Amino acid sequence: MGKRDNRVAYMNPIAMARSRGPVQSSGPTIQDYLNRPRPTWEEVKEQLEKKKKGSKALAEFEEKMNENWKKELEKHREKLLSGSESSSRKRQRKKKEKKKSGRYSSSSSSSSDSSSSSSDSEDEDKRQGKRKKKKKSRSHKSSESSMSETESDSKDSLKKKKKSKDTTEKEKDIKGLSKKRKMYPEDKPLSSESQSESDYTEEIRAKKKKSSEEREKTTEKTKKKKKHKKHSKKKKKKAASSSPDSP
Repeated sequence: MGKRDNRVAYMNPIAMARSRGPVQSSGPTIQDYLNRPRPTWEEVKEQLEKKKKGSKALAEFEEKMNENWKKELEKHREKLLSGSESSSRKRQRKKKEKKKSGRYSSSSSSSSDSSSSSSDSEDEDKRQGKRKKKKKSRSHKSSESSMSETESDSKDSLKKKKKSKDTTEKEKDIKGLSKKRKMYPEDKPLSSESQSESDYTEEIRAKKKKSSEEREKTTEKTKKKKKHKKHSKKKKKKAASSSPDSP
């Protein structure tokens, strides 16, 4: 039996299309797009200018709004002007009425003004007198306070001077007595002043002795401490030297 032939004939698509002929296009071609009608440069400029200016409808609407607004402003101005005129007229009427009433009441007001002016002058005189009295009292008080301060300062200075004089005199007396004792050591004290000086010298000597004794004690303590430290160090050295010798 022979094999079945499954081969298929090859068909060239380009050759098939050419054999069919030209195809009717359903839409515009590229050539139609390139050959489309185009506006000139002048027409383009006109369109741009129109866009800048805006639409006519909007311009008309704006003009109408401006006209209405102008009318409203004129009405408002008229109202204000009429109101101001009426107020000015009312003021003029009031002024005239005041002038008429002032003529009738001028005689009575003159008498009342004179009495009020006299009372005002008396009040001012009284106030001025009170102010002068207050100023005098203040000046007197300030002078008294300054005098008291100066007196207290002078008293303090006198006290300080007296104290300084007393101390200098005592020092002079002590120096003189010490010189006399040096010159005449066998003589006995003759007065209470000499006794007080001797007591003072004895107190100074006692204080010096105490201070010297305290210093000696402190030195002895420091020496003992040093000796104790040296002795302890020697013991440690002996113990260290003896420890390696022992088995």
